[in-house]
Amino acid sequence: MVVWDAKTVCAVVSSMPLLLALTIPRAMAGDYTPPSPKKTLVILNWSEYMDPELVEEFEQQFNAEVSEVYFESDELRNDMLLESDGAGYDLVMTNGVTLDLYRKRGWIAPLDLDKVENYRHIDTHWLDAFPASTGYAVPYFWGTLGIAYRADLVEKPLTSWMDILRPAKALQGRIGMIEDSRDLLGVALKALGYSANSTDSSEIQAAEALLLQQRPSVKSYNYIALSEESTLVSGELVAAMAYSGDALMLQEHNEDITYVLPSEGSTLWVDYLVVMSKSQNKELAWAFLNFINQPENAARMAEYVWYATPNKSAEKLLPEEFLNNPVIYPGREALVKSEFYRQLPPRVTKKRNIAFANIVQ
Repeated sequence: MVVWDAKTVCAVVSSMPLLLALTIPRAMAGDYTPPSPKKTLVILNWSEYMDPELVEEFEQQFNAEVSEVYFESDELRNDMLLESDGAGYDLVMTNGVTLDLYRKRGWIAPLDLDKVENYRHIDTHWLDAFPASTGYAVPYFWGTLGIAYRADLVEKPLTSWMDILRPAKALQGRIGMIEDSRDLLGVALKALGYSANSTDSSEIQAAEALLLQQRPSVKSYNYIALSEESTLVSGELVAAMAYSGDALMLQEHNEDITYVLPSEGSTLWVDYLVVMSKSQNKELAWAFLNFINQPENAARMAEYVWYATPNKSAEKLLPEEFLNNPVIYPGREALVKSEFYRQLPPRVTKKRNIAFANIVQ
């Protein structure tokens, strides 16, 4: 065994470029091109919302690295973007109701549809749902907000928002709600027979009173984890507000978890991906949007996250049991009482924010 001292090692290492140059034939040396450095695509996103295998394939195909930064609520995402004035991210996952606000702030760049050719596969219904998305955003998935619960831990099936807002004794202290002002007040308004977009002060006050009455029964206002460590999987929670696909993802860890779209109706949502104006990697961002909207890739992504895809060509590639699952694709009758969120006047938003703070403080 040969032992080198530090001085000798440094000398050898420093001479390695010269040694390599001497050992590479002249013809090869003239043709050698060092690999281009990888670019990093930063995505602000919900957690567990992209198929990691598909992301890895994109990285390999485009010599890139994808870095996801997660947020836990729409408010937190908005705060993160306000703090940086929209900088620091290449792609952002947002919802339909905030798109127009982001455009007015100059945060999002217009789509370059020559670079996102697979945009043609998107069903125009999901563009019409929020007109501000046209030319600026690519619909990602859509779904509903409802109740995920442990069917084995309740005496009878849950069918109404009131089942968790005025819960039976078995549920008290074992309910999970969402720390989001639109969703929290929205479900209370729906439970009382009002619109989730109500601007009426007395209706908002009634929703606040209902949620304050419920508060002792709420274990957490944090969104449920989607892993096998989830409190809904363990039974620490019996019921929780949840998005449709997340409930199906949790069913993989516990088959007793079920999902219901409450009888009073709920809210429909559409998530969109937008390219940020201050992104230094717009070409890579266009490439990512195009890649995930290749029909076969969009179908794979849908099966991973358990949500309905707006990509009409991808739907043709999905299995029948997926397309016929009423949690993923609710029937027209189930959706008749549900509604999209709409942008509210500033005075109404302020009232709702005050009510929300009183509930979760």
